Amino acid sequence: MGLLRQEAEPGEAGLDATALSRLDRHFARHVDEGRLPGYLLSVARGGRVAHLTTYGLRDMAAGLPVGPDTLWRIYSMTKPVTAVAVLMLVEEGRLALDDPLDRHLPVFADPRVYDGGEGTGVRTRPAAGPVLIRHLLTHTAGLTFGFYYKHPVDALYREAGLEFSVPPGAGLAETVELYARMPLQFDPGTQWNYSVASNVLGRVVEVVSGRPLDTFFAERILGPLGMTDTGFHIEPEQEGRMAELYGERQDGGIEPVPGLPVRGRPRFLSGSGGLVSSAHDFHRFMEMLRRRGELDGTRLLSANTVALMTRNQLPGGAIVRDFGAPGHQEPGNDGLGFGFNVSVVVDPSRTLAPSSLGTYGWTGAASTAFWVDPRHDLTVQFMTQVRPKTLKLFPDLRRLVHEALPD
Repeated sequence: MGLLRQEAEPGEAGLDATALSRLDRHFARHVDEGRLPGYLLSVARGGRVAHLTTYGLRDMAAGLPVGPDTLWRIYSMTKPVTAVAVLMLVEEGRLALDDPLDRHLPVFADPRVYDGGEGTGVRTRPAAGPVLIRHLLTHTAGLTFGFYYKHPVDALYREAGLEFSVPPGAGLAETVELYARMPLQFDPGTQWNYSVASNVLGRVVEVVSGRPLDTFFAERILGPLGMTDTGFHIEPEQEGRMAELYGERQDGGIEPVPGLPVRGRPRFLSGSGGLVSSAHDFHRFMEMLRRRGELDGTRLLSANTVALMTRNQLPGGAIVRDFGAPGHQEPGNDGLGFGFNVSVVVDPSRTLAPSSLGTYGWTGAASTAFWVDPRHDLTVQFMTQVRPKTLKLFPDLRRLVHEALPD
């Protein structure tokens, strides 16, 4: 087990200690007022952790505090790990970004696109072109989530048992085959719609590598980076460090809710959101990206590939808010492009919170977040375990971290 530690004082790293104190007080109030159970925040510059805060509880009923060794469900922060796995196979020549998906998963041959109607009256037509691997990495494949309630295809996912992305008891292979039977919402490459695409990519990794996804992650990414507390499940000796999951009530308070099962290897290995991790481990993953593919002498990707992953890949340099399918034209998507499973700041004048050009990262369903700011040589992670309804943490988090940066 690795343990994240503060390695420098804020001033040594060029950070404003007063601004960081404001940041701590802001989120401590969320805990004190019952909106969060507890949290961990780390801010590192030049690879050195210059601010590390733990506050509140990882288990409210048991009174157990958050610590640097706490384990967290990182949900969609799994997606960048899946992107790294795919790009490793691309670099090895076993996969190409412009490969048609059906070359590796034949069940996706001859995709069809929604063309009107609802329910049993849905009409489809042949897609204008195939789904490509790059479409999956950029969420422009035409796939969706059943829980959106925004489009008739979302309803088809729910009717197929896919409201929560996987039918009860199903594995990755059979779930992905079910996705393939669903019509696409739009022609591949023509819109952005956050979706189950990374689960499909996880299955592509399995087929191309000949290994289960958890084995590939462990052997090729997690093990080499020393991420010994990260995986699709926890071992018995880790159970005492696992944070409980909470959900926001309508009154703004929180209560325990069922979450991602973590005890025992899951049948469904989700490349979209299946990982548990620690602050130490995810710091190492961020550092690998910040250092453009290498960490402590271990290189996972070339610098050029990391640059590609963390650059806007939407057609014509589009912004997510403008290019997004219905439901994605929200203020939080303004000024953001999208790389390979990470958002990318392309117009800081339009972002909801102050941001630096080229900053990239992503979030998780339990209110976790990370980003890398190349301009300031900065990495930030925020860990908690609350599934929100109205809670909006990230604009304040970005603003308050930004206030600690030099001009």
